[in-house]
Amino acid sequence: MRLVRFLAAPAAFATAAMLFTAPASAQATRTWVSGVGDDANPCSRTAPCKTFAGAISKTAASGEIDCLDPGGFGALTITKAMTILCDAVSNGGVLVSGTNGITVAAGAADVIVLSGLDFEGIAPTSGPGLDGIRFNTGAALFVRNCTIRDFSQNGINFAPGGVSSLYVNNVMIHNSGFSGTFAGIQLRPTGTGQASAAINNVQLTSNGIGIMADGTATSGKINGVVRDSVISGSTNNGINVGATTSANDALLLDDVTISGNLINGLSVNGSTAGLLVANSTIYNNGAGINAVNSGQVVSYGNNRLNANNGNDGAFTSTIGLH
Repeated sequence: MRLVRFLAAPAAFATAAMLFTAPASAQATRTWVSGVGDDANPCSRTAPCKTFAGAISKTAASGEIDCLDPGGFGALTITKAMTILCDAVSNGGVLVSGTNGITVAAGAADVIVLSGLDFEGIAPTSGPGLDGIRFNTGAALFVRNCTIRDFSQNGINFAPGGVSSLYVNNVMIHNSGFSGTFAGIQLRPTGTGQASAAINNVQLTSNGIGIMADGTATSGKINGVVRDSVISGSTNNGINVGATTSANDALLLDDVTISGNLINGLSVNGSTAGLLVANSTIYNNGAGINAVNSGQVVSYGNNRLNANNGNDGAFTSTIGLH
């Protein structure tokens, strides 16, 4: 009997040790960050972490990171399905210099949600950030209720290598793409990648290009809808759509104001590139419409095109409303 007890005691201690250490390595479905947190904490509501990078390692796939109070929570690379919510605080910030704000390199079926975030790339003289948000892989990216500003490249760079979707709602992107070759929102899939986008209620101001759909790096296609939005003050074109002969790139604009852009309001280049335009205003740009190399800018007949520095251009065709 004593021998049995002697042998049983170490097993009991080992079991107790495993039970004691298991919670330390477990991942929670919801974690928290705070401006006064510490990444050594478990990221619970009562013991929050300091940064998104500290919290994500303690958050399960398909879990959620919430902002408990205002703070600068740092750059992050997301490699799994994840939601980050900061809507309840006045400033859930990502402040970066010389790098991307948030990079998404997730699995093919993963969905990422970013909501209520403030992205700051710092002033150009201080070594600005690159892309505010860069998407490389994943099923879908939702960006809502966010402000993105002062990035040297793109506010949002959507560059999937597979078939992926972008959803942007109630977002302001300002002063990004300083060189004029980048954009507030860039859709640029690579390889055989395909990008679809639904962009609603966005304010794109003082960027290099407002929205750029660039099919030159893919044999796939780009399609999307932009509605109820304003694109103004771009140092290049308001909206730029370009395609190779193997890619089919088209955007539908509905109730969009394109005004005060330095070069063209709308620019389309390539026989498989096009814009469908409904109930929109192209006003006071360097030029209105520029369609080259058989690019198509098609009107539904209910648009306003005027006062574009004496060079309105013209829609390539008009189709009736049904």
